[in-house]
Amino acid sequence: MKNIHINTHPIVQDRLTKLRNVATRPKTFRQCLNDIALHLAIDATANLPTYKKTIETPITETEGTLLTEVNPLIIPILRAGLALSESLQTILPNADTGHIGLARDHDTHEPVEYLNKLPSDLNRPIFVVDPMLATGGSMIATLDILMNAGAKAENIIIITLLCAPEGVNNLRQKYPDIAIYTAAIDDHLNEDAYIVPGLGDAGDRYFGTV
Repeated sequence: MKNIHINTHPIVQDRLTKLRNVATRPKTFRQCLNDIALHLAIDATANLPTYKKTIETPITETEGTLLTEVNPLIIPILRAGLALSESLQTILPNADTGHIGLARDHDTHEPVEYLNKLPSDLNRPIFVVDPMLATGGSMIATLDILMNAGAKAENIIIITLLCAPEGVNNLRQKYPDIAIYTAAIDDHLNEDAYIVPGLGDAGDRYFGTV
């Protein structure tokens, strides 16, 4: 699939298997998810703008590379997206964070917006984070909100633990070029719009509210 980056690192796949296991307790679930999130964050930030600077080491003068002064923006889709944003913030300590709250209607499976808190400056790298790309409805709704507020598609990167092919296809119909960084594309959605084999409700398992 176009512009989808699947991280097959052994540590990522080890942690993903533990996340899938129904017997995994919340403490271990959180640690495994954070481990994967950090790997995905490193991959997703590989093309951030940089500049060269000459510095002095304890031995000699040398030229190094630094990130530009533009602060990226992290957008977790609440509440489960908070589980991924912390790891991204770890490697981007100067990044700003906006919040978009979407709840899934259990009958229609469509997202319902309940919070929209964005900074005025959206002309910068934006990382939209959510553990699951199932139907794609929440992600598409979030991208619509960002576009309507002035963001540019070329500045946006999606970070998610798992994707369903249906969600990817739905997303690609409207936003064909936005990059996705993930640990796996699973088999399908079931009749309740859950990813199969999946790992259940990531937010509930992360926060211990199962």
